[in-house]
Amino acid sequence: MPLSGRKVPPRAVEKELATVASPISGREVELPAMWNRMFEPRVLTDYGPDGFAALAALPGAESLEWCYGCGKCIPVCPVDVVGEYGPRKLHRKVQTGADLLADPDLWLCTTCGNCLRVCPKQVDMIQIMPAAREAALAGGGPVPGELAEVFEKTFRYGNALGANPRRRAEWAAAAGVPVRVLARDPSPVDVLFYVEDYWSYHPRGQQAARAFARVATALGIDWAILGPEEKTIGDSQRLAGEKGLFDSLVEDVTATLAKYSFRRIVTPDPHAFNALVKEYPRRGHEFTALHYTQLLAPLAGQMTWARELDLTVTFHDPCYLGRHNGEYDAPRTLIEAIPGVRLVEMGRCRQNGYCCGGGGGGMWLDGFSREHAAERLSERRVREAAQTGAQALVVCCPYEVSRFEDAAKSTGNEHLRVLDIIELIDEAMGLRPGEAGAAGG
Repeated sequence: MPLSGRKVPPRAVEKELATVASPISGREVELPAMWNRMFEPRVLTDYGPDGFAALAALPGAESLEWCYGCGKCIPVCPVDVVGEYGPRKLHRKVQTGADLLADPDLWLCTTCGNCLRVCPKQVDMIQIMPAAREAALAGGGPVPGELAEVFEKTFRYGNALGANPRRRAEWAAAAGVPVRVLARDPSPVDVLFYVEDYWSYHPRGQQAARAFARVATALGIDWAILGPEEKTIGDSQRLAGEKGLFDSLVEDVTATLAKYSFRRIVTPDPHAFNALVKEYPRRGHEFTALHYTQLLAPLAGQMTWARELDLTVTFHDPCYLGRHNGEYDAPRTLIEAIPGVRLVEMGRCRQNGYCCGGGGGGMWLDGFSREHAAERLSERRVREAAQTGAQALVVCCPYEVSRFEDAAKSTGNEHLRVLDIIELIDEAMGLRPGEAGAAGG
């Protein structure tokens, strides 16, 4: 208390062990001496600012230091749901001396963007993680083998699967409709359909590509593809840290596009769409780009239906179509237009949609991620879909069909069908060659 007008600092009376009785329950609690040591320096004085300084020197990575520990990011981080992660936890690790550039946590972020949506300080992992990964690659740091292999395949073949570029248009042979390849017919076209890797080469993706070909032709859309001249847009490689490879791809892709006259680029890949509307303009290349659902949604009223599907479905919002680019309605417009299809939403949908695990290079890191999480993000998402009672999980990203089909098997939910929206439209319009019966039949 004040003595003679002056404050006297408190005098700590420390005992080796004190016993305190609760006035409510009467229970006695033993308190060791450490509880009296409330005025000693904290452990943070053992660490310096070097970790944050190293990140602040990387363009885009400086915002990690802005975190003030509110923790809002943790419950919305999809990786934290299945492990121990989140921007706040990364901030704490750097704060206590960890080198993020050499830490396995560097590769776990899927850049889904849900943390940025809720962060009051605008700590931007979509900028931080690619910048830190690029620095790790440049410094010769440890890179997951799966990812290094994809970088090599992309550099050599122009696609993440390491497939022969001359086979990029082979899917079209079984589409049942003519597919125009611009190298053979270079006249002007309305829609340049940028197929991307997984619809070009993956067997399940090829089924969706053929469905799009039939639907676009039935709607009278003037469209064409690049075929063997196409290379991946490469946005996932950029987010995984290979900015140099991405810049090289931008040069190759734009040089090819400059050879042809088209009005719009349409792609099924939200990652390619994201790059075309955000990254390519930053490098001086402006295009009118659409996701395929944005192309088809205004034409839903022109679709002629051959059958009702009698199917209850739930829809997974792709992070790079939804949160990153604000498109939630076009996919739902198409789903709700299909006769007989009933849409039930998962608890985490639209702005708070859960990540499939494929973004930011995660598509190629399942083996690595398995060592740092209780289950794959795709497995958690499939469980959520199954809980709705839906018969099918509907998607509109090339990464997701194969990811979710594998997850449905590994979680014992084989009854849950995984379908791209375009496959449902194709079936309801009765366009598939030799098809009989409905999806729900």
